[in-house]
Amino acid sequence: MDHQWSPEEIAGRLEYEKADWSISHNTIYRAIYAGLFDEKNLSHGNRGAIRKLRHRGKSRHTKDYVEKRGKIQISNELKDRPEEANNRSRLGDWEGDTVAGATGKACLVTYVDRKSRFLKCMKIAKKKSALVKEATIQLLKEEPLCTITPDRGKEFTAHPDITEELNQVQFYFPLPRHPWDRGTNENT
Repeated sequence: MDHQWSPEEIAGRLEYEKADWSISHNTIYRAIYAGLFDEKNLSHGNRGAIRKLRHRGKSRHTKDYVEKRGKIQISNELKDRPEEANNRSRLGDWEGDTVAGATGKACLVTYVDRKSRFLKCMKIAKKKSALVKEATIQLLKEEPLCTITPDRGKEFTAHPDITEELNQVQFYFPLPRHPWDRGTNENT
């Protein structure tokens, strides 16, 4: 493996040279994943012999594979948001986001009214969906509400629950990696 041979090549070479013994490539893979070829005293996070494989131990997917982990169900797309919200002609159209602190630590939940640019924010312990839901309800329950436009972060997966709690206010999600669609919040 130090010579960059794959397990298939090793097994094939043994068979080609008519060695006294043989081994299947599957057995070699099992030994690699079991750590039998790893050096002693590996540092934490070092994956040993797996790193010498061609794909470095990463799983491969077919071309039709669609990643489903970490995706949230989108209720409404931004293009469907009412024209009054797009024109900033009424109060009650909010843009939401979270501002992360140190990794795994507290963060801010922020909401900005599109017309008045009024900012409401609250500190929460972690960037978790349940905590963002509670903060959103607490921040906006006394405010005029027409629409909410958050980003597509996993922290907003509880948006159907927020819709129920806040008099059926609708969420409108922008396209992925389009922060300019929520410029009021991004630039506040």
